[in-house]
Amino acid sequence: MKISIDDNRKIFDIQEEFSALFPYLKIDFFSSTHKSGCASAKKFIKHGSKTLNECRSIHKKGKITITPDMTVDELEQTFDAKYGLGVQIFRKSGKVWLETTVTDSWTLKEQNKQGEELSKAIDIK
Repeated sequence: MKISIDDNRKIFDIQEEFSALFPYLKIDFFSSTHKSGCASAKKFIKHGSKTLNECRSIHKKGKITITPDMTVDELEQTFDAKYGLGVQIFRKSGKVWLETTVTDSWTLKEQNKQGEELSKAIDIK
């Protein structure tokens, strides 16, 4: 999947594209970036109605290629390095979204599969 990045794109558009490929993961945008393996403070989260222009430090157009085999850390660092965007990936666990900071070395495919298994296990109970 390739996601187009430009200042006029709304955050929710990118979130929808990402969730279409990874339904048990979500991507949130923050007003600042974070170090690898660290969490992002919730107070810096940007609402989905905001544009990318409102939360990034590198204002160039381009595309990010996202594959199931890339790790969460690789994806988050790519958004940061190429576009100055602070993003955090969350994995679904039942009805709760968990930050993936401890498992940033897992691939997106592994994260999504784990989210599916956790959510189905809770739905069965």
